[in-house]
Amino acid sequence: MYKTIFNVGFWSALIAFVATVAFDIAQVLQLLGILSFPFDQVLIYGFSLCIVVPFLLAMLALHYASPERKKLWSHAALLFTVMYVIFVTANYVVQLATVIPLTISGQGEDIRLLAQTPHSMFWDFDAIGYVFMGLATLFAFPVFKNQGYEKWLKYSFLLHALVTPLIAFVYFYPNFSDSLLLLGIPWSVTAPVSMLLLAILFRKRWNAPGNPNL
Repeated sequence: MYKTIFNVGFWSALIAFVATVAFDIAQVLQLLGILSFPFDQVLIYGFSLCIVVPFLLAMLALHYASPERKKLWSHAALLFTVMYVIFVTANYVVQLATVIPLTISGQGEDIRLLAQTPHSMFWDFDAIGYVFMGLATLFAFPVFKNQGYEKWLKYSFLLHALVTPLIAFVYFYPNFSDSLLLLGIPWSVTAPVSMLLLAILFRKRWNAPGNPNL
């Protein structure tokens, strides 16, 4: 059973890492003006959606791999992950399945309420989703040991959580601009790094006989 948990955790965290890096690249290309509508939004929302389920499964595997005395923290992390999934999935599906196609067909004005523009409803959905992701990594922080390889993973989760106030500032500051978006650069590092390190931990545990949990 633990082999299955570690295997699911490894592949899920690895896919989340790849999707996050792809999102980062698409975001940079948009800011540089290399990508424009609709390709920029399709790639950004598409890769963002690709993060969701793998991240959820990685955190689920983390919960089941955690020792009993630490399951309170891993369970809390899983609950915040579910809240992240609900908000961002609602946003990304609406943007990809409704807003972008109707905008391309010239009906953008009819669905302006659904578009993710600064301080719109779905903008706030995206914001609170990333806040919940940060809280998930914050509550997962105590699960890891403060020694050896796990120490690096432990503090990568903490750093990712500490970036959350910056993300909230970017989203909720009254006057949004591309330069303000640059404050989110630390997230583009901590998010993929934390997932890559988690994937490596699951692989290490999968290859370590007689060690049923973290």
